[in-house]
Amino acid sequence: MTLDLLQEPLIQTDTAWHSLPGLLAAMARGDVQGFPALRPHQRPAWHMFLVQLSVMALEASGRNDLPQEEDSWRAALRALTPDYPEDEPWHLVGADRSRPAFLQPADPGGLKWSAVATPDALDMLITSRNHDLKREIARKAAPQDWIFALVSLQTMEGFGGAGNYGVARMNGGSSSRVMLALAPARPGGAQIDPSAWWARDVATLLAFRRGQGATGKTLIWTEPWPEGGMLDLTTLDPLFIEVCRRIRLVQQGDRISAERSTSKAARIAGKEAKGNTGDPWAPLHLTEGKTLTLGERDWTHELLIDLLFSDKPEWAVPPLALRQADEATGPMLLVAEAIGRGNSKTDGFKSRIVPVPIAMVRVMFGTRLKAVAPEVLADIAAADIALRNGLALVSAGGDREKVAKSHYARSQPAREALRRQADTLFFPELWRRTDATNDGQMNALRIAFLEDLSRRTRNEFMRALPAIPCAALMRPRAETRGRQALERGLHAALRKLRDQEGPHVAT
Repeated sequence: MTLDLLQEPLIQTDTAWHSLPGLLAAMARGDVQGFPALRPHQRPAWHMFLVQLSVMALEASGRNDLPQEEDSWRAALRALTPDYPEDEPWHLVGADRSRPAFLQPADPGGLKWSAVATPDALDMLITSRNHDLKREIARKAAPQDWIFALVSLQTMEGFGGAGNYGVARMNGGSSSRVMLALAPARPGGAQIDPSAWWARDVATLLAFRRGQGATGKTLIWTEPWPEGGMLDLTTLDPLFIEVCRRIRLVQQGDRISAERSTSKAARIAGKEAKGNTGDPWAPLHLTEGKTLTLGERDWTHELLIDLLFSDKPEWAVPPLALRQADEATGPMLLVAEAIGRGNSKTDGFKSRIVPVPIAMVRVMFGTRLKAVAPEVLADIAAADIALRNGLALVSAGGDREKVAKSHYARSQPAREALRRQADTLFFPELWRRTDATNDGQMNALRIAFLEDLSRRTRNEFMRALPAIPCAALMRPRAETRGRQALERGLHAALRKLRDQEGPHVAT
């Protein structure tokens, strides 16, 4: 059995099983709303793979529409592999190891191979301590589990030790391939519509590339990979689908397993590019020309503002995170996803999805939104400083002259708890203020937000007090002065706001 993705229904959706071209036809019809077997960390890789593949296939076949017939997509995919009349690059299990199979480069011979029992053992290492996602448990895996694992590994993995190189679409082997995008929401506005998202990205990229004459190698697994051989980035299509590891699937009876080997060099010579490969989902630093490294950070509101809505931008917004001309009639979702990765470790799958109301879709990246964001950030910062100063003063026994760095450090757990709450409040507040129609409405919204934030700050102060060390003799004075410092900080922001006159935001 070859398990031909062009012919066999190997991929399960929420409504049916499909071949790869059948899946693309179903998505073009809007029939797909989910992939039951797709693991959460595999979603960005799977979406990007389908979009890249679809765009290049349609261009190779001379089409710029989204056909709704399976045969049309089958012909388009075959246009990417004209040198393989037997469709070997689309076989999940290759009968001839000297020929490529799906996301599996041909075996050049002379390599040492090691066995991989399950697709989850082949997939990316999500956490170095095996906490987020247990490995090697998929003993009764279906072919689609291997498909998803291959896509995840070959297009998203980082450096994994000697002979195990990562993808070119990241700023170094300890970085991440990041997805930052806008996606259409299902009715109700809280969940992604995968068919509409795919169609939107494919149509956007087809229009973006029209007339540019994009050329180059497309499916990297179809290219010979001699030991030490590296591909030059300049020879690749900007949407190339890469493979970073030597993998071959094998079948014994009705069970599939895998073999892996190492390589003497990375598949693509892209180190100097720092991840700048034309990936339409990747934020690009404006001066350093590098893609974003998420590292141990999460997708906080501060990071997303820096990437998308800063009034002094350092990052270019990815093309597929920009609002398109016809996207003002329905709610959207801001999707930010990546594997947190550091030096010889991973920090788990980081995902954040922010609902964007219709009114905000219309003003995305406008000057008004970028003017409001710093005010919301300043309000949160004022509450954070008030909490820090109050708890630090308690830790110092109420002696204002003795407050030191070590006392401020005692406030960190409470500040982090408050920051998590503020993080959930930030974007709804940003949307409300941006939608305000006059100064009076803006003033009322800001006061209500500060009062809510002050209440939450006081709660965190009280929760933290018992854990703040202080001499028993000094504790009454320390807690009294700490509360006074807290209230001074909280009231200062409100008092300043109530005394303000004139416009708050430049329209």
